[in-house]
Amino acid sequence: MKRRKLKLEELNRLSVEAYQEAAKIPLVVVLDNVRSQHNIGSVFRTSDAFRVTEILLCGITATPPNVEIHKTALGAEDAVSWRYFEETQEALQTLKKDGYTVFSIEQAENSISLETITLEKEKKYAVIFGHEVHGVQQAIVDAADGCIEIPQYGTKHSLNVSVTAGIVIWDFFRKLV
Repeated sequence: MKRRKLKLEELNRLSVEAYQEAAKIPLVVVLDNVRSQHNIGSVFRTSDAFRVTEILLCGITATPPNVEIHKTALGAEDAVSWRYFEETQEALQTLKKDGYTVFSIEQAENSISLETITLEKEKKYAVIFGHEVHGVQQAIVDAADGCIEIPQYGTKHSLNVSVTAGIVIWDFFRKLV
């Protein structure tokens, strides 16, 4: 069977304006002191692909416009809504006030396995991804409604933050649509 790669014009991509008007999944992504601008851009691109409601950029996390973010976001930073918070705690408090169930994505005691978590389509969720070395701040883990962990079976027990975001966002997307 022949498989011809599709051309860009065959992909039915939305314009930035149409994307901003399109329905989103009830998910907000929070980046807690993510230092790599390439990781930030990658999270923007994944968030665009799965119509995340918004990204909250916190602490040392860089914000658009930024050439390094753009290298991996490829324009998704212009489509996906985002806000900056100096402190992640402030972002978390804002989300809770707005009725979000907030999960830190972290290896922690009593974490919930991503493969077993059940989501309710009528609820709103936020997921917090942390610093590439230190992860989500302990104070944020403590303040979240829970922790979600991706099961891992190799010699390393960590994934790149943008890879982790891709796995988690995809899992939330498929459970919420």
